Amino acid sequence: MLASAVTESRVPVGTARLTVSVPARVGRERAAHVLGSGRAAWLGEEVEEPSALGEGGRYLLDLELRVSDRAPRVAFHKAAFLDVGPLDLPRRGAMQLPISWRAAGLAPLFPVFAGTLRWTHGDLELDGFYAPPGGGIGMVADRLLLNVAARGTARQLLERIAAVMRGETG
Repeated sequence: MLASAVTESRVPVGTARLTVSVPARVGRERAAHVLGSGRAAWLGEEVEEPSALGEGGRYLLDLELRVSDRAPRVAFHKAAFLDVGPLDLPRRGAMQLPISWRAAGLAPLFPVFAGTLRWTHGDLELDGFYAPPGGGIGMVADRLLLNVAARGTARQLLERIAAVMRGETG
């Protein structure tokens, strides 16, 4: 349900919009490799379960939320199942792939995300919707604080992918 809602222009009930971007100043071929056949460098361990997004795959990934970058660095980690669909690689313009994730354990206590990972001319963007846990109370908490955590987690994932694109890791 959430994955199909990403194509709608309005925010589905019970979800919040998430759009985050980071610079990824690499050539188109390098970006296509990292988002396509080289995605194992940032995705983590592939699991046997089928992906909710079709032929792309399901991976077990450690999502990170940094609270502080200063010493001592403080970060929270949560294992998540991340599903990716096939890479759409047009001759020109944005290349993109569907992406979603949910917590690997205690899933009802964590948000569920569905959207699109997109690279366009040196920028890497994640755009989609997430459902905060807890229904209406979760939506109120999201407006007050949880959206900061959602954006921070998404930004860390994008920075991880951008680092792989630049050849800094993986």
